Amino acid sequence: MELLMIVALSIIAGFGTGFVVGAKKEKGEIERIREQIRNEAREEAERLIKRAREEAEDIKKKAESILKEAQSKVDEIRREALLHAKEKVQLEKEKIEEELKEKRRELQEFEKRLLKREEFLDKRETSLDKREENLDRRAEFLERVEKELEEKKAELQELEQKLSDREVELAKLIESEIQKLEEISGMTKEEAEEELLKRMEGEVKRELAVRYKKMEEEFEFMAERRARRILSTAIQRLATEHVAETTVAVVDLPNNEMKGRIIGREGRNIRAFELATGVDLIIDDTPEAVAISCFDPVRREIARIALERLVADGRIHPARIEEVVEKVREEIEQEIVTTGEETLFELGISNVHPELIKLLGSLKFRTSYGQNVLQHVKEVAYLASMLAAEIGADVEMAKRAGLFHDIGKAVSHETEGSHAAVGAEILKRYGEPDEVINAAASHHGEVEAKYIEAVLAQVGDALSAARPGARRESLEAYIKRIEKLESIAESFPGVSKAFAIQAGREVRIMVEHDKITDEEAALLAHQIAKRIEEEVQYPGQIKITVIRETRAVDYAK
Repeated sequence: MELLMIVALSIIAGFGTGFVVGAKKEKGEIERIREQIRNEAREEAERLIKRAREEAEDIKKKAESILKEAQSKVDEIRREALLHAKEKVQLEKEKIEEELKEKRRELQEFEKRLLKREEFLDKRETSLDKREENLDRRAEFLERVEKELEEKKAELQELEQKLSDREVELAKLIESEIQKLEEISGMTKEEAEEELLKRMEGEVKRELAVRYKKMEEEFEFMAERRARRILSTAIQRLATEHVAETTVAVVDLPNNEMKGRIIGREGRNIRAFELATGVDLIIDDTPEAVAISCFDPVRREIARIALERLVADGRIHPARIEEVVEKVREEIEQEIVTTGEETLFELGISNVHPELIKLLGSLKFRTSYGQNVLQHVKEVAYLASMLAAEIGADVEMAKRAGLFHDIGKAVSHETEGSHAAVGAEILKRYGEPDEVINAAASHHGEVEAKYIEAVLAQVGDALSAARPGARRESLEAYIKRIEKLESIAESFPGVSKAFAIQAGREVRIMVEHDKITDEEAALLAHQIAKRIEEEVQYPGQIKITVIRETRAVDYAK
């Protein structure tokens, strides 16, 4: 467009110039000038066209260069976008694979639980089948015995008839023989009876002498049994203190205002205390006192000492509560070791593995049917040693067997199997003599007692447990139910701690926040409640509380 305007202006300029010159010069000159102007305009136009073409070529080259550069940038952006998309897809793929692994793991655990339950049902079905077979065999045996009794009864009736007939024949025969004897001997019946009585008198005297000797031997045997009974009665009168175990400890407070400080703002202190100790803190209208309720004596003792120290110190807040509880827990562990050492020193027993000393001391905080286990094993040790002294057995070995016969109760709630089998395994692991191992394994009749010391420990255990007031069945059943609730809750993955409180009416479960989400926590509570319904018998209902807590800790330096 610019080129055309330049050409038009040139032409107009030429015409104007022609008109001016034509007015002054001649026509020929005008034509020459006009031709010259045309030529110059043509040359100028060609020059401008050439220049325009050159500029258009440059513009085209620049446009191609810009287009190539833009295409290169587009390709680079496309590559980067593709790479980013691939990375994002890979991350999503890894996340999905991780979730699939977790789901597979949960499925495997669920399948394992189902297999265990199926194995249990199979074992139970096998046991029922065996019992049914035994009942069938017993029924067959009873039918066979009944049939044999009928046959024997018929034979007996036949024999009675034959015997009756035989007695008649013998009476006739005796009568005839007496007549023949009177004819042969020349003696009358009365004379013969007198002679017979004399002979019988001598035989009776000899028989009385034999019977007297036999009765004398039986009297000596009965006297020995009576002496043993008296000895057993004397042993049973061994004076040993039995502590009546309870599940509640009371802590005295300096004033009622302290209850508010223990509860804390919005109940944060009492919640922190119950979570740290696993007990139930009861704050009611009782003046200047609070109650600590827990089935586990170790937890209850830790909570009691910790609360007393917190009350004495006056600083009661969650961080201080955790600090004091942890310190008291360490002191209780040391007290357990000290108690084990003192027990061994009291009984005069040495060369005991340190782990056994710790397990023995922990029996101080264990009960069996309401009877303190440490007091029980000490009593059995004394009884077994006195019985061994009476019959001439190894006194020290019997005392050692009596002391360690119930050592399995220190860990039986943590290990599968009966406490007798677990205790025998522990004693074998820590190098105790075979007599002691056999005493622990056989004191409930699960295996045969091979040594006299094992028998003495079994007798001492029976004497200690049979004493009136030594044990209470109801408390033990309650404790077993509480332990069952906690073990069920802790068997689920992701559960860190579980506490049964409120006399077993509530189970509080702490989960690991990086393994259990908020949504999964609700599902976990439902699963635990379902399993408790299937495996535990209980009155009323049980509340399941799942707590998921995230803590962030840093230090200002």
